[in-house]
Amino acid sequence: MNPTPARPPRFPQLTMDQLDAAQKPLGEQIVKVSSIGIGGPYNSMLRSPVLGQLLFDLFHYLRWETSIPLHLNEFAILIIARQWRSQVEWFAHAPIAAKAGLSDRIIAELKTGKRPSDMAEDEAAVYDFVTELTTTRKVSDATYAKAKRVFSDQQIVDLTAVAGNYIMVAMLLAMSEASVPPGKEPPFAEGEG
Repeated sequence: MNPTPARPPRFPQLTMDQLDAAQKPLGEQIVKVSSIGIGGPYNSMLRSPVLGQLLFDLFHYLRWETSIPLHLNEFAILIIARQWRSQVEWFAHAPIAAKAGLSDRIIAELKTGKRPSDMAEDEAAVYDFVTELTTTRKVSDATYAKAKRVFSDQQIVDLTAVAGNYIMVAMLLAMSEASVPPGKEPPFAEGEG
């Protein structure tokens, strides 16, 4: 029985040497901050360097300058990664979330698709807000009131933008069929719901 040959990637992984004059400045910025180099969503973004630069600038704000505390920001990203089963998003952000102070228990429970137990008030507000917004496409008065108890208006807007941005990242990754770096184990098993 002959094994099925692997099909070529939709977007072969670029290297810095392959970048043209329009792509190179963005590639150089990416490698300074990315734990996955120009892989993951960046590999797709480099194919549209003007859009890629705009997205990179947005990513910078939503990762490093957002008004949401880092562990909660990363929690929101992981919620999206789990909803989309985004291998690359989870692979890249779970270690950042843990380093930022999100508990290993919360990360592990979320990874299984469960609502994490024993969350702090701000963690529960993030989980409920992001999950409700992304699954029902609205936020109930009760969920909004919970978020408002712990977050400012700016934080609620930033949290919404983080969720939406990382849905877009998950979409880029899904469209391009991006995977974790070679030799690394994907976080979600094949067929895992």
